[in-house]
Amino acid sequence: MYIVVTGAAGFIGSNLVKALSDRGEHEVLAVDDLKQGDKFVNLVDSDIADYLDKDDFLRELANGAFDGALAAISHQGACSDTTETDGRYMMQNNYRYSRELFEFCIDEEVPFVYASSAAVYGAGPDFREERECESPLNVYGYSKFLFDEYVRRNWPERSSQVVGLRYFNVYGAHEQHKGRMASVAFHFFNQYRASGKVRLFEGSGGYADGEQRRDFVSVEDAVAVNLYFLDHPRQSGIFNVGTGAAQSFNDVAVATVNACRRHAGETPLALADMQRQGVIEYIPFPPELAGKYQSYTQADISALREAGYAAPLMTVEEGVARYIETLIARAHT
Repeated sequence: MYIVVTGAAGFIGSNLVKALSDRGEHEVLAVDDLKQGDKFVNLVDSDIADYLDKDDFLRELANGAFDGALAAISHQGACSDTTETDGRYMMQNNYRYSRELFEFCIDEEVPFVYASSAAVYGAGPDFREERECESPLNVYGYSKFLFDEYVRRNWPERSSQVVGLRYFNVYGAHEQHKGRMASVAFHFFNQYRASGKVRLFEGSGGYADGEQRRDFVSVEDAVAVNLYFLDHPRQSGIFNVGTGAAQSFNDVAVATVNACRRHAGETPLALADMQRQGVIEYIPFPPELAGKYQSYTQADISALREAGYAAPLMTVEEGVARYIETLIARAHT
């Protein structure tokens, strides 16, 4: 029986496919839309059973081709561009698509793990998996919120696992295709290699320059959470996936630069040294993001811990250093 991973050539999806492949799970059906053809590189190091285009998969699903043939669906496919303004496209891709998969899984009693987002919380300040904390700032966040609400309304209908994972700011390998939506660690790495400097936003939302704070979580940890729930099909619910500790964009910049410096045999620098030497530069906050930007996020991970996920989660200093080593290695191949 297949484990289906949608968005399989994307960021989190391809890392999940690789993790499944590494542990010997080769009956993986990869589903994606490869209009952006260069995403194929994210699947090269994984073994899969088959690949289907998203539209072909949905058509075959509706025609009954997969009835009784699926062990689980991990639904990672979505438009994750928080600046996308085409609400029609966003709702079709993120909401309707997810509904079709959810309804199939309910009917067929197939475990269903899907990607939600911390964008449902908007400006916060509380980040618990509760309706009163949810107020998205953009149509991307609204599309994720609306599907979470649909799942909640239909919760009594389920007789198998349903898990929603609200990812906070995920960074790590296989995100190069995301362009401007790639993590700040990825952008800082490329900026530093190109110019010896990194650029951060000036202060906003009551925060000083570069001190806006997010819950930055490694894709390795995000994948480990996915695997945990796939391995524990009796666990259901909507869960935050973050570290539980907000860190600043300055922290990410320092971790990135110092990882590059260590690789070059140079001594690490403190934030103040980087600011004084011009290694960190602050640029004006984009006016088009006013009112649509999360200046602070911090996952409440108590529900995740109560569900039995006990593994430690990497700090920015730990996770970004590992990631930069991966980027450096790939840059030299």
